[in-house]
Amino acid sequence: MHEIPITGLPCRDMNADGWLADTRTSYDTVAVSYADQLRDALAGKPYLRATLALFADLVHAAGGGSVADVGCGPGHVTAHLHELGIDAVGIDLSPVMIDIARRDHPHLRFEVGSMTDLDLADASVAGLLAFWSLIHVPDDALPTILGHFRRAVRPGGVLLVGFHVGDESRLKTQGYGGHPMKVYVHRRQPGHVAARLRDAGFAVEAQILLDPDESVPGAILFARRRPLAART
Repeated sequence: MHEIPITGLPCRDMNADGWLADTRTSYDTVAVSYADQLRDALAGKPYLRATLALFADLVHAAGGGSVADVGCGPGHVTAHLHELGIDAVGIDLSPVMIDIARRDHPHLRFEVGSMTDLDLADASVAGLLAFWSLIHVPDDALPTILGHFRRAVRPGGVLLVGFHVGDESRLKTQGYGGHPMKVYVHRRQPGHVAARLRDAGFAVEAQILLDPDESVPGAILFARRRPLAART
């Protein structure tokens, strides 16, 4: 995997159209290798499985309903949620990823879509998962995307966001089987992401730090959609 740090540098390619097109093309290119590498990834990640189990429990406790796995890739997390009794639909920007997800999990629903223009009805899902799928989104696009998340999640519904922890952005030019890529990987501090969620109308309920001794830790935030009147 090749990554070029770009902290503090202006990045011409991170425009509204460019980063989306580059992300779609990159994941179309690496989709087969990515799916092969991630197919059994959760088996060796007990803490990630525990957070998904907690997410499922919270959805059930709030009355159940459909859940959107936004940025689902090859569908391994969507399938895991289904095994936990969740009615999950997977959404991804990459058509090739969706083809693989449908092939590997034909009993589940997967759709091509963008989180920047999320095709979900207002208050239509009981929960929404963004499992390391915001890492390619530049900061200036986050308000629009989180606004779509809030619109789609019903009041009291659960949001889970997972991401890389850090203070820099890197250009990734190769990965997943050595195939070429052109995506920016944005590492963010949990406090920064939590503040963005609050600004979007979510109440942050829990923060979990994963692999804190590794060079790139992970973090998961649990939040709920607040009613409009409750926003401060």
